[in-house]
Amino acid sequence: MTPQQVKLVADSFHKILPIAGLATDLFYDRLFEIAPETRTLFSNDLNAQKKKFIAMLSAVVTGLHDFNRIAPIVEDLGIRHAAYGVVAKHYEPFGVALLDALEQTLGAEFTPQVKAAWAEAYTTLSDTMVPPKVAC
Repeated sequence: MTPQQVKLVADSFHKILPIAGLATDLFYDRLFEIAPETRTLFSNDLNAQKKKFIAMLSAVVTGLHDFNRIAPIVEDLGIRHAAYGVVAKHYEPFGVALLDALEQTLGAEFTPQVKAAWAEAYTTLSDTMVPPKVAC
């Protein structure tokens, strides 16, 4: 990612933090709409999961400027997700749901440049999270 893309992701993420609850609601609603099979990967009470999601997203966004430093954490996250039943095909709808939630949350501030930066960030993350043995 370019330094400008990292800045766009970080700046837009900070705008979402005050309304993180809405953003996570939109994300999970969209994910379960486009990939209903993923619902079984989560407990019935999503409140704790939503907090974990924002916390991990925050950590990743904060570390994007030095991705090599956080890559082992991201790889470990991928291994843990695989243990929960996440497979490679789940990463595409997850990315779609993330971008859709960001667009709904940021509105007009989700410019094509911001969208492209988030798409690049997500591709970098998902490519690092999916171990070859999990790919399908």
